[in-house]
Formats: sequence, C-alpha cells, structure tokens
Amino acid sequence: MGLKLYVYPLSQPSRAILIFCKTNKIDFEEVTVDLSKGEHRSPAYKEINPMRKVPAIVDGGFKLFESHAILSYLACAYPGVADHWYPADLFKRAKINAILDWHHSNLRHGAETFAIYSTLAPLFGLRLNSQAAKEGEKLLMSSLSKIESLWLKGDAKFLLGNLQPSIADLSLVCEIMELEVVDDAHRQRILGPHKKIVQWIENVKNYTNPHFEQVHEALYEVKKTLQSKSSSTAGLNSKL
Repeated sequence: MGLKLYVYPLSQPSRAILIFCKTNKIDFEEVTVDLSKGEHRSPAYKEINPMRKVPAIVDGGFKLFESHAILSYLACAYPGVADHWYPADLFKRAKINAILDWHHSNLRHGAETFAIYSTLAPLFGLRLNSQAAKEGEKLLMSSLSKIESLWLKGDAKFLLGNLQPSIADLSLVCEIMELEVVDDAHRQRILGPHKKIVQWIENVKNYTNPHFEQVHEALYEVKKTLQSKSSSTAGLNSKL
C-alpha cells in the first residue's frame, strides 16, 4: 500500500515531514488536505486523523498523527535514514525529544499566533487581532532567545552543537519560516537581533536543499500574493 502523507503546504509541520522524506529518499504519495476549504473536517479525513489536523500518515495499515511522532517514526522505520536525524543513542535521543516537547507550547505557539493574527487570519475566515499578534510576538521572541542560549551555544551549526541536523532542527526551522509571510519590516525586527538563528536557518536550508526551497514554494507564493494586495491597497489609498 505504501506511505501516504496527508499534508497542507501552508502547514509548518507538514513541510517538515515533506522535506524529511524527500531528503532521505523515502517514497510516498502526497495527499493535500486543504485547510482553507475545510477538508480536514470531512468524515473521510476524520478516519485518518480524529483530531482533524495535518499532518497525518498512513503507512500500510498503520495510521499516525502529530508531526513529531511522525518524524521519529519515519526516522526509525525506514532504512537508509542517517542516524543523526534521530540518534539510536538514548541520551542524544532524549535531548532531541526534550526540544520537540518544548517546541509546541513555546516557539510554535508564538510563531503561529503572530503569523495568523498579524497576517494570515483572513485566509482561514478569521479576523486580524493586534493584541493576539503582540502576545504571540512576545512568546516568539522569548523562544528565539532560549534557542540561542540553550541549544545554539558558541559556533554551533545545528541544535545541541551537532554537526548535522536532527528532526528537531527541521521541525523548529520550518516553524520559523512561517515568518516569511509577514511584513518584511516585522520579520527583520524579530529575526534581526538573532544572528545565530538566521545562520542556523541557512544551515538547515543548505543541508536539505533543493527540497527545502521546493517545499516552501507555496509559502513564497502566498507571500507574493499578500505583498501584491498590500501594494494595490497602498496605491489606491494614495489616490483617495
């Protein structure tokens, strides 16, 4: 039956799984679940993921949701995946798990909240909310500082001082890439003070390219669309 990935290109964890599979030459069938059309709420998809979120996978008769669980499963289940992605060493693996557990309620919550309520809300039938965006930005900034001080010490190329990336590097960097859609001035304000973060993002990109850029093309297209709308609105206002 093979591996099926149920994903949405504007979903950060979906992108991480797609990049991981492509980089590690894991064969899969990509099934797009369009969140903007509510396809994740369909009865058919509920059979795949009762939480009605993306990503999810079906591997033969095995179903699994939650991106971190999926990444660790794929790293262990498929031959040929290099050990650095999810080391067999128990202590190294535990440290990666700790970062992934921290990620959901810190970096992910902050970045997602900021991106949605400052920029993306209308795409999902929501309203922009400056107060929610500010709260998200505060948590995001705190999270970036923690990453630098705890896991990117010194001249570390990847998290935990590793010379090659783990599934934690990929998951967290894909989260930060969501900032591509926000106004450039906001992105610069947030990432500008964090030189280590910026270099780390480039390190992950370089290690996983061309797949990293290919998978993020949909995000870049959204950015272009939003910039075009913003320019059109500015031009119209200048004529009023």
